[in-house]
Amino acid sequence: MLILSRKTDQQIKIGEDITLTIIEIRGEQVKIGVEAPKHIKVFRKEVFVAIRNENTAAANVPNISVESVSALSEMFKGQEK
Repeated sequence: MLILSRKTDQQIKIGEDITLTIIEIRGEQVKIGVEAPKHIKVFRKEVFVAIRNENTAAANVPNISVESVSALSEMFKGQEK
């Protein structure tokens, strides 16, 4: 891990396309501006982890075939009121 010290309005470059700017420092909170190309998605870590977990859970759902849905539909026909 690279550790850098920066003051308000100073920047950090990541490659050619990404710039981090220290916007404000207040107590233990630091506001950082991120400039990156639109194709690069930028998330807070907790949001990134939540998205990854949801995607993993969705990928682990068993596939339901059209035949299974049709069979269930046939089972419930005639039970409608």
